Amino acid sequence: MHTGPVIIGFDGTPASAQAVREAGALLAPRTALVVYVWEAGRTFEETTLPERGALEEPGGVLDFDNAFAAERAASEAAQQLAEEGAALARKAGLQADGLAVPPDATAADTLIRLAREHDAQALVVGMHVRHRLAKLTPSRTLADLLHAAPCPVLVCGAPNPE
Repeated sequence: MHTGPVIIGFDGTPASAQAVREAGALLAPRTALVVYVWEAGRTFEETTLPERGALEEPGGVLDFDNAFAAERAASEAAQQLAEEGAALARKAGLQADGLAVPPDATAADTLIRLAREHDAQALVVGMHVRHRLAKLTPSRTLADLLHAAPCPVLVCGAPNPE
């Protein structure tokens, strides 16, 4: 029997918000960890990558201070998004905390690792709207979660368009 929190994947999309609400409706008042997997380092790379020809020109200087500041801002924005997901989960009746984490290799790998580390009762994710032919097969992330998760996986359908 798993004794840890419910892990909810959250990325701020309508599908992930729907997953949070569904998790609350089914699993409240359990504890939950609302996780936003973000691409750490991307802002730093974008800020420090030289423009075409900049390396060849004399005096081309990379501004690492601005790059570090941009990365710190991106990290804070990621944590804020995770906290917004946690607030939505609390509104849905869960005892939730938010966590922004960089991916191990993929978002699925990260969620699976966290589920193992926290002895998660379940993993909850939203299903994003995709092309109708692609709906016949699960996304790579979903397939990986279903195959390797150490706990039950709850996949919530995409919200109805209003």
